[in-house]
Amino acid sequence: MNTLLIAILTVTLALAASPAASGTVVVEGVRFAETVAAGDAALSLRGAGLLRYMVFIKAYVAAFYLPETVPSQEVLSDVPKHLEIEYFHAIAAPDFAEATRSGIARNLSMTRFERLKPAVEELNALYRDVKPGDRYSLNYVPGRGTTLALNGTPLGTVAGADFAAGLFAIWVGPAPLDEGFKKTLLGDP
Repeated sequence: MNTLLIAILTVTLALAASPAASGTVVVEGVRFAETVAAGDAALSLRGAGLLRYMVFIKAYVAAFYLPETVPSQEVLSDVPKHLEIEYFHAIAAPDFAEATRSGIARNLSMTRFERLKPAVEELNALYRDVKPGDRYSLNYVPGRGTTLALNGTPLGTVAGADFAAGLFAIWVGPAPLDEGFKKTLLGDP
């Protein structure tokens, strides 16, 4: 009986310490909430993972959030979405701007990219240099736009569902930064 009691207590403590019980998920030592808000919408963690650069360099960890009812194939539609990225290396603001331009252009037709260019440059003007441990978030609310925040401080909002679709396509679009990372963020096997 004593052994059974110890086993039950051990399982109970293990469950209490699990990510589901604590409301967070840990990736490479970085904590992400299981739910976030986008306006009035509650978003659930769809997936979180590590992006490596040149196979062995840990670039950053990210978590992607959507309403529970949104299927992966509708991720770029006009629905609330949220992406958080925590960096392992210092990155200069101009490097973010260039990566944003090329990432959006890779996912859109040239005509569509040219139409969105003013919004892309509006976002690019908001970027700041980051150091290891800094966290950017992108929070899209339909009808309001995409808000860029650094370490929880909003830097600005760029309007437009079409712009949001192009921006989030960098990670979860038809030509993502990394196909395996896209699957991880979407929670797809």
